[in-house]
Amino acid sequence: MNEPETSDEIHAEHPPPDVVPRSTPGEKPVQQAVGVRRVLFVLAGLASVGMAYLGVILPGLPTTPWVLLASYCFSRSSPRLRRWLRRSPIFGRLIQDWEEHHGIRGPVKVFAVCLIVVVVSMSILSGRLPVWAQWIVGICAACGVCTIVFLVPTVRTPRSR
Repeated sequence: MNEPETSDEIHAEHPPPDVVPRSTPGEKPVQQAVGVRRVLFVLAGLASVGMAYLGVILPGLPTTPWVLLASYCFSRSSPRLRRWLRRSPIFGRLIQDWEEHHGIRGPVKVFAVCLIVVVVSMSILSGRLPVWAQWIVGICAACGVCTIVFLVPTVRTPRSR
């Protein structure tokens, strides 16, 4: 009789009860949660989508991290919600770029940096914040801009002829 020798072989034959392997063609297999874990992933994904939509309309709140978190949560809980998010006219391309290229398109980065600069400048120049708060806002904005510019890879798009 052939007994499984490693933990991976055992789990390949009998996955743990709280996860079910799920994958679609062209994707790496994802362990999909069931039960309470699935409900928690769905709730976290929906909350993240809500925060992402707020980030679209509120200049100080980032959108991209919330969209990526929602995609992660849905990939582990609900293929239907994941497909819905990937087909979203607002977030779909962002998720696709991140999953395929691990980066963000140049125009999206330029827009994000410009928005940060405008909103932070307005906050500082309004004079309604104490000086120490202006410094904190400026430093946080500088960190955000540096992260976008230097740490997040830029997806190169082929030029049309």
